[in-house]
Amino acid sequence: MKLIITFVRSYPLQSAITLAALLFAGAAEGFGISALLPLLSIVMGTQAGTGAAAGTGTSEMATSLEQMVISTLGALGLAPTVAVLLIFFVGCIMLKCVLVLFANRHVGYTVANIATDLRLKLLRALFVTRWEYFIRQPIGRLTNAVATEAARSANGFYYAARMITIVIHAIVYGTMAVMVSWQATLAAVIAGSITVYLLRRLVQKARRAGERQTKLLQSLLANLTDSLQSIKPLKAMAREDATDSILKTTTNKLNRAIQKQVLSKEALKALQEPLFTAFLAFGLYVALVHWKLPLTSVLITMYLVGRVMRQMQKIQNEYQDMAICDSAYWSLQDKISEAEKRQEETLGKQPPPALKRFIRLDQVSFAYDQRWILKNASLTFPAGAITAIVGPSGAGKTTVADLVIGLLRPQKGEVWIDDLPLAKVDLRRWRRMIGYVPQETLLLHDTVFINVTLGDRDIRPADVEKALRAAGAWEFVSALPKGVDDVVGERGHKLSGGQRQRIAIARALVHKPKLLVLDEATTALDPENEAAICATLRELRGEITILAISHQPAVLEVADQAYRLEDATLVTVNTGPTAAQHEKEADVSFDGQRQAAVNRKL
Repeated sequence: MKLIITFVRSYPLQSAITLAALLFAGAAEGFGISALLPLLSIVMGTQAGTGAAAGTGTSEMATSLEQMVISTLGALGLAPTVAVLLIFFVGCIMLKCVLVLFANRHVGYTVANIATDLRLKLLRALFVTRWEYFIRQPIGRLTNAVATEAARSANGFYYAARMITIVIHAIVYGTMAVMVSWQATLAAVIAGSITVYLLRRLVQKARRAGERQTKLLQSLLANLTDSLQSIKPLKAMAREDATDSILKTTTNKLNRAIQKQVLSKEALKALQEPLFTAFLAFGLYVALVHWKLPLTSVLITMYLVGRVMRQMQKIQNEYQDMAICDSAYWSLQDKISEAEKRQEETLGKQPPPALKRFIRLDQVSFAYDQRWILKNASLTFPAGAITAIVGPSGAGKTTVADLVIGLLRPQKGEVWIDDLPLAKVDLRRWRRMIGYVPQETLLLHDTVFINVTLGDRDIRPADVEKALRAAGAWEFVSALPKGVDDVVGERGHKLSGGQRQRIAIARALVHKPKLLVLDEATTALDPENEAAICATLRELRGEITILAISHQPAVLEVADQAYRLEDATLVTVNTGPTAAQHEKEADVSFDGQRQAAVNRKL
């Protein structure tokens, strides 16, 4: 029931509209069915030779429900004849069908909206989390949440709405049955409740199977995503069977969980039918033999009581289906809540930096789980110059770039942009001034134009051409069959490695950044393509500040200055005259700031 309350609170208007439509539909069906009782009275009275022309039947057969229908027709100026009662019955049922159609359509739309809202809420929460949290999340786990858990959660609302629909119908049938015979109705409700109680364990088993299914789907998709990302080396070494074994084990466990779920659902349906039928037959026997109720009342009462018991059966079935989806919804909500708690503080108090002079790391220290990457590091990246950070793999070169970008915060020290500390800068506005090129270039299965703009409608074709020319990519792009409108293929497989990297550089340059960060961007390239990329960097010198993370000698040849990172220490490899001047200016500037801080304390 907690899931139903949560959905109603989250979507009050949609729930209210659906509930109102279902209530009116139930009332319409109730009025339609109520016409059956006087109709049966007329038919039974005609067969018995009584005054059926009056259309009221014998006084013994008359009930309060019959009188209500006859009074309603009389208020409309209609006689309770067979034709009128049949038309009234058909009209009410048609009205009920129209209202149910409206309610079901609204439920369907709401189900789609719930799935969309949950997906967007999760994605938005993830996109603003701190980088340390984000990189620790398994991609398959998040993929499962967006694809599977969101859909199952929305289905939970669907089953909840169906259950409410059936509850309303059960109330309508029960009210009508009480007006005919409250004793039979009470007996039916008691019998139905006993049946529901006896079968409750099957609902609990289905719930546990659903929880198991949720956990196994997370594990399966996490392993599957990792395996597909590394499928080429696995096939090259004929080791895909090892991955197949892991996936097979999880898949078999998932299959068993689904089998338990199916068994619980089918067992519930199979056991409900004979139990409800037995109770109904017993009630019919008591009504006819012991209570000696009129046949007309017995027939309509058994019909209504049967519908009530049938609705109770359906309610339990829908509740079981909702319980299966319950775990997916709460699992997704846990991910959203956890991501929201790990939000990154991106709003600073200062205006955006201009980056006219330098980027400065001042006595910066940073560690991952007690492993120090930097210790009291101080260095300056002059504006307009090319600065290279080199060192062995795993030394933490990318961490330096992440500190400059603001993805990571140092445990000690500060990063400065000119005279502004990064801690007080609006990080989103700062990052919009950055172009970033990773080692693994990810291209969309789309056109060159879309891969450069990433769908940004503010970027014009002229901007794309200029970026492609600056990246040294215009020559081969213009030679493609459709130019910038040519599709690059899945992950850009129609292009060479060097061409893909140039597209990535154009993507980084198209929004005219102040800082270009290349994170091992030339590592996977052959010497010819690496030399071509380095030539592109030479052309950009002076127009843009470039931070190149690499361990390739070719990058050192084009750099104005270079630092080697090893054992948590940055050592100068070479420094050009311009870089040295900026380093001196930065030292003077920071000495002045420290002295000013001391004077304020005094």
